[in-house]
Amino acid sequence: MTELLVGTKKGLFVLEGEPGGPFGVAARAFAGEPVEYAMRDPRSGRLLASVTSPFYGPKLWHADDAADEWQQCEGVALPAGGDEALQRIWTIVAGEADGLLYAGGDPGVLFVSADGGLTWELQRSLWEHPTRGSWQPGGGGLCLHSIVPWPGDPDRLALAMSAVGVWLTADGGRTWEHGNAGLVPRYMPEDGPEETMDLCVHNLHRAPRRPERLFMQFHGGVYRSDDAGRSWTDIGAGLPSDFGFPMALDPADPDSAYVIPLSADIDRVTPDGRVRVYETRDGGASWTPRGDGLPAKDAYLTVLRQAFDRAGDGETLELYFGATSGDVFGSGDAGATWSTAAAHLPPVYSVRTGR
Repeated sequence: MTELLVGTKKGLFVLEGEPGGPFGVAARAFAGEPVEYAMRDPRSGRLLASVTSPFYGPKLWHADDAADEWQQCEGVALPAGGDEALQRIWTIVAGEADGLLYAGGDPGVLFVSADGGLTWELQRSLWEHPTRGSWQPGGGGLCLHSIVPWPGDPDRLALAMSAVGVWLTADGGRTWEHGNAGLVPRYMPEDGPEETMDLCVHNLHRAPRRPERLFMQFHGGVYRSDDAGRSWTDIGAGLPSDFGFPMALDPADPDSAYVIPLSADIDRVTPDGRVRVYETRDGGASWTPRGDGLPAKDAYLTVLRQAFDRAGDGETLELYFGATSGDVFGSGDAGATWSTAAAHLPPVYSVRTGR
């Protein structure tokens, strides 16, 4: 049995089912409210959800069971007296130490929890970084959406922000460096500056068995890094479009990546009305479309950056993604075949596998 935590425009849906088949709604929480993201901490089993109330703003909540009462997490706030307001919490990620969790949000903020998500603190060195005054938001705001720990080392971390590029720390966040060499922002004027921080990263993932390798979906380009994120090589040739948001990896294969291309930044739908997931097993040297069982005609879907995830690895790899149409699709055989896991949900913001 696989659990899917599906954040939608109208609440959190907990789906359960067998890989390759239909899923049923096991629970629903935060009915009518936008749930940006939800995850289950693999160590404790605790559920955490980011909910953006139209009245109270973004909050983090926790529960041991989605059907039980949820409790608000403490400490998710910006310093009092400032000009900026917390707009959204985009992601929640388990760290590499017991109880360590990270949450990233808009405006370019990182929160850290040391007690499994019950209480949080603002990560001050990033909030007070001397370059912050020059940071520019992307189309979805100044969002810190990707948090990538280094397996076994709680002090090493990679972050990605739209539109402020990749940030790296090797000392637990005391200091930060950029990791943007090789990224080409083709959305900027050709006569613009040779070096810029206005780099619109859409997604960032690390290969667990080769942690110095990362894959990135950029705003115009799919990239790979083999030096822990300091420099990047474009590997998007062979895709129908180099624009997209979501990405997933097979943890068993450091040469693997899956992306879901969208037509263009001004036409954010699946190309040619065909829904296909593209897979590489050679580090991006080639890409293979996987669409058996997915809509192949007149299907102009939009898949957002957090709406693609996996469970298992290798021969047991499962893949799941949701669309703003309210459909969720799943594969129990590493993308070779697909089926509809759920339909007629509200617009899907995020999909994460649970237990």
